[in-house]
Amino acid sequence: MNYLLHIVILISIYGILASSLNLIVGFTGMLSLSHAAFFGIGAYASALLQLEFGLGFLPSLLVAGGGAGLMSVLVGIPTIRLKGDYFVLGTLAFQMIVFSALYNWTAVTGGPYGRPGIPIPSLFSFELNSLLRYGIFCIVAAMACYLVTVRLINSPFGRLLKAIREDELASRALGKDVFTVRLTVFGIGALLAGFGGGIFAGHFRFISPTSFDFAVSIFFLSVLIIGGAGSLVGPFLGAAFMVLVPEVLRMLELQPTVAADLHQVIYGALLVAIVRFRPRGLLGSYALR
Repeated sequence: MNYLLHIVILISIYGILASSLNLIVGFTGMLSLSHAAFFGIGAYASALLQLEFGLGFLPSLLVAGGGAGLMSVLVGIPTIRLKGDYFVLGTLAFQMIVFSALYNWTAVTGGPYGRPGIPIPSLFSFELNSLLRYGIFCIVAAMACYLVTVRLINSPFGRLLKAIREDELASRALGKDVFTVRLTVFGIGALLAGFGGGIFAGHFRFISPTSFDFAVSIFFLSVLIIGGAGSLVGPFLGAAFMVLVPEVLRMLELQPTVAADLHQVIYGALLVAIVRFRPRGLLGSYALR
């Protein structure tokens, strides 16, 4: 039972991360490689607020999400003005900077040793001290993220996002402030990623820089590609697939080294197959280009 609950929690967390990345990539057309950085900022902010300042779990989540969103605005002001590959490189540079800071700022982050001992999460004096309780909380959080995304995309602002994605020049010709719209959605996506980072820290109660490196950004992008960019349900489907594949391999009782290699082969083959035969993913409405 605990094993299944752990899987549900991971799917919920990764679904939140992929859904928030979908706002930036799938609905706005900006290919960002810095999502793990905002994920890490949220996780460390939440952990440090609880460990060093005694802040409660829920307030620390809100502050962590806000901090990640604020950081994205500071990063987005110069990078969103860049076009195409230059924007990708700008977000990649930020990802590398954040990872280096987490890895080397040992006085605050613990460096490569991470920060253990994160307190047991609690909501209004109700401790989430079992996987069942925390699993229910994660499912509710994922549903809340989904509903926020649905409300946002179905609003006039969401329709403007799609218009900018499809034809930026026409949107500018109609007098739309493309830069402000992109900066806003970049901030919202990072805010949700920071929120997901705080939930991640609360589940494992230990964080280290390797959980937020460049490979994790690629993982989230892979989840989105498989599930389908531009789809509201696709990110959660992709998260379920990417979490369940290694678990299925584990059931085959292969040697650990063989399972790890086979895991990577399957991921790579699947991405190649989707890009070749179904570039919009399983449920997507937008093909990355």
